[in-house]
Amino acid sequence: MSAGDAELPEAAQLLIDLCEIPSPSRQEAEMASRVRAELVSLGCVVDEDDAADAIGAGSGNLIGRLEATAPGVPIVLCAHLDTVPLTGPVEVVVRADGTLTNRHAAILGGDDKAAIAAMIVAVREVRRTGAPHAGIELLFTPCEEIGLLGAAHLDVTRLTGEVAFVYDHAGPIGNIITSAPWHKRISATFIGVPAHAGMEPENGHSAIGAAARAIAAMPLGRIDDETTANIGLISGGTATNVVAGACEIVGEARSRDPELLAAQVSAMVDAISAAAITGGCDVRCRVETQYAGYTLSPKDRQVQMAERALQRVGITPRHAPGGGGSDVNALVKNGFPAVNLANAMVDVHTAEESIAVADVQAMVAVTRALIADAVAP
Repeated sequence: MSAGDAELPEAAQLLIDLCEIPSPSRQEAEMASRVRAELVSLGCVVDEDDAADAIGAGSGNLIGRLEATAPGVPIVLCAHLDTVPLTGPVEVVVRADGTLTNRHAAILGGDDKAAIAAMIVAVREVRRTGAPHAGIELLFTPCEEIGLLGAAHLDVTRLTGEVAFVYDHAGPIGNIITSAPWHKRISATFIGVPAHAGMEPENGHSAIGAAARAIAAMPLGRIDDETTANIGLISGGTATNVVAGACEIVGEARSRDPELLAAQVSAMVDAISAAAITGGCDVRCRVETQYAGYTLSPKDRQVQMAERALQRVGITPRHAPGGGGSDVNALVKNGFPAVNLANAMVDVHTAEESIAVADVQAMVAVTRALIADAVAP
């Protein structure tokens, strides 16, 4: 069944529209234009910073602001505009089980457009009904998928809200992500000695061979309860009959414990260095911090507000650790209280990505509850 044939709720229809706008990182301009129009239609005062120029994004950070109609805690609702790269077009279809997915072998883009749709529609309902609110800001960031660049660049003093709620985590609605990892990127370029593979292979030193030994020696995968590591990219060589003179590998390590992360990175770098020496190669190795981790307390105001909102709509709150980063990492690092709420995305970043219409609706209800809970009793 195509999306256009289905009787769908308002939030699901908006989500379909947003998903069918291509917006890979650094190419968010069209998506940002549509979202800006939605913010204006809500009556928001719209602010945009200089992130587009500063980080090479397709848009700056967009902030839509509604002035309070009641006393209480002004809140920020945050989601990102960009997606991972597209491998095909997006044409949303509705499965028989009530989930949305892409007809083609490519991502849906519900990460994080499902959050944007739920937030916008919830605020539409507040405006339509005249429900009181203590001040709402809608923050939409670029380049989240390539290192949280938009949120990291944001000057948080531009925000008038006091706490932020981000919806950007797979898993059942009700999960409150109270910790997330530190993330390091590790890249190494091995420089060997090229030689003809058939006539004089003994005169060569294979950069690919050195890279392979390094990878084989590394602890990879799930290292412990807090730590993971992966080599995701490898490239090198020029032809099958040439002993490879250069090879690059790129990977990552993540941990919710910075000491365990340091140990893991050291193990990977040591493996790279040893393999280069054994293989008679030079190596250039670089370690870069992608983002800092965080741990929230059950007593933190944003956690308690999230718990109350979930309970208000009949969902049991659960504290859960996260394995990936989100805009919360950047906001917390910059001193702004924030928390990430799971919004039931499934198989994100893959061609099997989907989200249930019922879960999009549930997040509209959660958003309404967050807005209501922020009003002073």
